[in-house]
Amino acid sequence: MFLILSICASTLIFVIFKVVGKQNINTLQTIVFNYFTAFACGILSYEAPIVVTDVIQSKWFFGAIFLGFLFVTIFNVMALTAQRLGLSVASVASKMSVVIPIIFGLFAYNENLGLQKALGILLALVAVYLASLKAKSNEKFSIKSLWLPLLLFLGSGTIDTTIKYVETTFVPENGIPIFSASIFLIAGLIGIGMLSAKAIQKQFTFDPKSLISGFILGIVNYYSIYTLLKALNADNFESSTIFTVNNVSIVMLSTLLGLLFFKERLLLKNWIGIGVAVIAILLVTSA
Repeated sequence: MFLILSICASTLIFVIFKVVGKQNINTLQTIVFNYFTAFACGILSYEAPIVVTDVIQSKWFFGAIFLGFLFVTIFNVMALTAQRLGLSVASVASKMSVVIPIIFGLFAYNENLGLQKALGILLALVAVYLASLKAKSNEKFSIKSLWLPLLLFLGSGTIDTTIKYVETTFVPENGIPIFSASIFLIAGLIGIGMLSAKAIQKQFTFDPKSLISGFILGIVNYYSIYTLLKALNADNFESSTIFTVNNVSIVMLSTLLGLLFFKERLLLKNWIGIGVAVIAILLVTSA
């Protein structure tokens, strides 16, 4: 159930960004306000008394700082990749990064990799690639531009791996809300720094609509992380299974929603990718 909720919430994030772009709402301001809304959700969901010194002294706090920095940095790398090389390159680079937490899980947690699961993971990567391909565009690709998708690939994989490691090693079961809230607060403070820099350079104009979009995005964003952490905390599934099903399902569902609500045209290879994704999920979850 938590995995299904995480998939739905993560897919809804892409839908919100699509709407934000169509309505010409300031994306960066939406992102910053989203982080503070997500922080508030975490605080409200935490049932124990909040003692700031205890939070700072928690074993997971430095992991939260690292993740907060990554959240903001990798989002900007994703934006640059999409702008310079196209959405398909950005999508493939971010979702193919699922191999990093899977490999980490195999070695760090002694997770099993049978022939069936290995085949499912390979098919999942093929599915992500096929589902993300779009019609040829005029964007120019060069060897020099490889650093962007490579950085996005490594950054996205590092985020998933760090979340899993910190959550299982340092975060108590009732500590997920405050852990998530801390990540979002740190990311929000870094975002404020970015907006302040723009204001100093006289490149800042407040967009009131970004408050509303940031509020909606923040609620969805918080629960996408919260439900993923709860899913990773389940005993009946290994992290390699969770990450594979999560990433492939998000690509598959967002592709279908793009077709239904945004009139995006799917190529034959996209439909093949969705079919391969279904097979991959069945193989991985039944292994």
